[in-house]
Amino acid sequence: QVQLVESGGGLVQAGDSLRLSCAASGRTFSRYVLGWFRQAPGKEREFVAAITSTGARTYYANSVKGRFTISRDNAKNTVYLQMNSLKPEDTAVYYCAADLVASIYGRASEYDYWGQGTQVTVSS
Repeated sequence: QVQLVESGGGLVQAGDSLRLSCAASGRTFSRYVLGWFRQAPGKEREFVAAITSTGARTYYANSVKGRFTISRDNAKNTVYLQMNSLKPEDTAVYYCAADLVASIYGRASEYDYWGQGTQVTVSS
């Protein structure tokens, strides 16, 4: 089992950058697939990015490709989401998620463990 705690959200202007962090408990962090999802008010939770257990492969939603970067530090039990060139449409609560066997990385139901979320607000 793993517990996830996100941090790093805030209020920024369009074009700014933010880095989200998600710290995990547990000694098996390096075995987990990790993902970032987001949910805007009145909308469904949507996939943002995912990274495999070794960090060898990353996946992104088309809406963030080229602007966001997911990375992980298994020694620190932490996954990051570097967000550049932020847009007002990026405003949402951002959640990190983890699973041992997720294979369809963009599907929220593949992930067993979730953090509580961190708010990102981008003003125009």
